[in-house]
Amino acid sequence: MEDKLGFSLIYIQAKEWTQDRIVGQPEIQSFVGAIAGKHGDGLFVTTAKFSQKAKNYAQAHHIILIDGERLANLMIEYNFCVSVHKTFEIKAIDTDAINEYQEE
Repeated sequence: MEDKLGFSLIYIQAKEWTQDRIVGQPEIQSFVGAIAGKHGDGLFVTTAKFSQKAKNYAQAHHIILIDGERLANLMIEYNFCVSVHKTFEIKAIDTDAINEYQEE
């Protein structure tokens, strides 16, 4: 459910496939058929890639597609199932602190 009151539903299909697999229009068409008439939005997530026909079909039927690359980027952006291996510090001279020190 999109919100606590249940005004909108999101139907999700998630598939873990190899990165070199191409998800075609038939898979998206099958998903659209499964949620037809249910008055909700559709989200199709995969670790693979989508064909151009699948993308066009999804766009025509208001289905959001997330491929493996976008999924990885979203996971990193929202810190979902990721860990930090290195942190870099970027230092700059604090001129305000220098000015305060000189005033004393």
